[in-house]
Amino acid sequence: MNNEITRWLQRDSDPKSRQELQQLVADNATTELADRFNGRLAFGTAGLRGIVGAGPNRMNRLVIQETATGLGQYLLRTDSNAAHKGVVIGYDGRPDSRQFAHDTAAVLAGQGIKVYLTIKVAATPIVAFGVKHLHTAAAVVVTASHNPPAYNGFKVYWNNGAQIIPPHDAGIAAEIDKATQSDLHLMDLAEAEAKGLLVWLDDAYYQDYRQAINATPLLNNHHNPQAISLAYTAMHGVGAEMAETLLADAGFTHVYSVAAQREPDGAFPTVKFPNPEEPGAMDLVIAEAKQHGAILACANDPDADRFAVAARCADGGFQMLTGDQVGTLFGYYLLNHVQASAHLVGNTIVSSTLLGKIATALGAQYYQTLTGFKWLTNVAMDRQTDDHQFLFAYEEALGYTIGNTVWDKDGLSALVAFAQLTAELTTKGQTVWDQLEAIYREYGLYLNAQRSIALDPTAAPIGDSLRAMPPQAIAGLAIDSTEDFKTSLRTFADGSVEAIDLPISDVLIYHLEDGARVVVRPSGTEPKLKCYYEVVEPMSQEETFEHAQLRAQETMDRLIAQHQASL
Repeated sequence: MNNEITRWLQRDSDPKSRQELQQLVADNATTELADRFNGRLAFGTAGLRGIVGAGPNRMNRLVIQETATGLGQYLLRTDSNAAHKGVVIGYDGRPDSRQFAHDTAAVLAGQGIKVYLTIKVAATPIVAFGVKHLHTAAAVVVTASHNPPAYNGFKVYWNNGAQIIPPHDAGIAAEIDKATQSDLHLMDLAEAEAKGLLVWLDDAYYQDYRQAINATPLLNNHHNPQAISLAYTAMHGVGAEMAETLLADAGFTHVYSVAAQREPDGAFPTVKFPNPEEPGAMDLVIAEAKQHGAILACANDPDADRFAVAARCADGGFQMLTGDQVGTLFGYYLLNHVQASAHLVGNTIVSSTLLGKIATALGAQYYQTLTGFKWLTNVAMDRQTDDHQFLFAYEEALGYTIGNTVWDKDGLSALVAFAQLTAELTTKGQTVWDQLEAIYREYGLYLNAQRSIALDPTAAPIGDSLRAMPPQAIAGLAIDSTEDFKTSLRTFADGSVEAIDLPISDVLIYHLEDGARVVVRPSGTEPKLKCYYEVVEPMSQEETFEHAQLRAQETMDRLIAQHQASL
């Protein structure tokens, strides 16, 4: 390991991380050093993400420079026009993000690749928008999204405007490996600008995104926007300026921003975890909503690609909507505002199946993908035709894309769309809860939940154990069919089999006799098993919504308890 440390210190031009590493050596911090030099941050379909610090298993300037070198080499090798087309680069408000973005630009320019670099922090969807808008070969966003303060990341978009998928991830990773053994070339940004290899994306670019969102037909439902009021938080991220601007453009005059969380701050001082799904993360925006008598409390995560909302209930309190509930409301709303039969909607295999039921009933085409927004948008591009244009996709982890202005999840346009959906309901004297209840009465009450189980890291993969001894029933319910994404086969109770047309993944889905569903998949990042549950309860017109919810929750609790015990 000493040789590796010496070599690292020779290659690392950053005095801050060099000093950090030298101090660890001086302190004889063998465990910490082993962790930092035991392997390298893996580059995958989400790019890179990890804790900031010195060493190959951390996020730092040298890792960024090697990664950008690998990306540049892969682009030059796979696209003869890549140098001319260029790469869009943007970054979030974390402490190292600007430096990492500038290093990325310096490396790509050093390879003769034109770069379009944002002049200030930018929401992830604003950067992703640039690929199609500027016709570039790729984009890079330096962000760790909603991860804790210690993290940063490097996310790559391909020339179609979507996040990379195989084979590009492996191709870039192979070039990064070569870069770690090569000399690195960085061009000073002033020199790059003088040579025409650096274009600064100033306010005019941000206005291009704004105008494109405002011109989206799906976001032009101006039903009495001044009739509702909402509170908003950027959660110490980069969304506030554009979010407030887009809401004002759409006519929403009663918008109250949480001042303590409005400006970018990578320390995230007012939240334990800057993820709107985490308990307590929405407390300040809900308090703001109550203070102003607002009906919605809305949030973006720190890079503004995700959207979360709590809505006022009949008793004056606020309740978070789940990602599936927001996705269901969006799907129903959008499909009823277009000719549904000419459109395509989709979600992931762990998201609620209710969207598929609504789409089928309204005559739209529906598709499912593996988890991850990269699949939702890449598959949408493959599936859409002149007769079935892409309309909407979502994943239960608060990611939504409406239309194709941005081929990734966009929390800013989702915010505007949800405000418009709510305003339209308000003009009819209804709330989002009334709308959900009406959908449930028509299609059944769909309840979704997720649980994780810690696994022994040394044990055999649990998916293989379940394949070796497949369950015959779960929680006393017969299994109608089992989908195995590792073998790409769907097996029915009568023994018949059909192929699954999705990429191979270690996922098992059990469809049970009463419409319930259990999804089992190992986490891709830590030794734990993720289980996703769905129960469907029919609702009679006479039954109260509260009673049906209680019944569904009892069914869910029973399913979870018995399934987890069986594992």
